[in-house]
Parts: sequence; structure tokens; C-alpha cells
Amino acid sequence: MTPAVQKLRLGLGVALAVASLDQALKAWMLKLAFDPPRLLEVTSFLNLVPAWNRGVSFGLLAHESAWAPWILAALAAAIGGFLLRWLSRAETPGVAVALGLVLGGAAGNAVDRVRFGAVADFLDFHAFGWHFWAFNLADSAITVGAAGLVFSSLVAGRLSQPADQPK
Repeated sequence: MTPAVQKLRLGLGVALAVASLDQALKAWMLKLAFDPPRLLEVTSFLNLVPAWNRGVSFGLLAHESAWAPWILAALAAAIGGFLLRWLSRAETPGVAVALGLVLGGAAGNAVDRVRFGAVADFLDFHAFGWHFWAFNLADSAITVGAAGLVFSSLVAGRLSQPADQPK
């Protein structure tokens, strides 16, 4: 197996694992916190709360159009196609894992949009009376994957400079 195929398989495996775990966790949360809707206090800084996100990140672009979930799912599919192409050319295993995290998270949220017309969010971290936006495992995977891609590009840029050039 070529190194390119190995990285592709690694990234796709991560994507499948993230999307599957995300959907399983959401199915459990739908029964636990959404039916009937209730707040569950887990710790002094974490609640499980039922929240439907009809927009994109942090509820942006949320509106009541019947087409919105389909448009957002189609946009996610288009971005997914771009990311798959990038994954097929990943230079390092780290980039393949990061792309797999983003792809898996996007797929998990896209499944929600098609099934429910919105994304199921339930993690509510809070401190000193301030609550972060509710989110889910897919959102976390996208964030960690994007951070990994940024880190990789910064590290790769520094490592590719000749030793006699200032960094």
C-alpha cells in the first residue's frame, strides 16, 4: 500500500469514527435530554441541555426557511468534496487525521440537518455565570481538526525554511 493510500485510509477511518460516535452520542442525548426537554447538571461547569441549531456555527444564518437545512447540507457536501480531494493529497499523517476530524464532524452535523432540519447540540460549558454556546461532538471534532490544520501549516512553514534563514 502506498503512503498516499495509507494517509487516505487513516483520514477516512477517523472521519467514519467521528461521524459514527457523534450520531451514537446524539441518539443517546435525544433520549436523555431532549425527550422530554430538560437540563441535566453534570458538574459545576457542565450541563447537558437540549438545543436545536438551525444555522451554522453558533446559530449564524439560522432562519425558518424549509430549504435552509438542505442548502446547508449541500454546502457541507461541497466542502466535504473539497476536503476529500485535499485528504487524497495529504502530505503527513497529522494532516490526514485533522482532515478526517473535520470531515467526520461535518458529516455528523449534515446527517442531523437532513434528518431533523437542525443540528442537535447538548454540551453547555459555563463558568462565573457565563455560558458558552451549546455544541456537540461533531463541532468539537471540526474545531480540533481546523486547529490541527492551522498548526500543521505553521509548523510545516517553519520546518521548510533553510536553517540559515531566520524563523
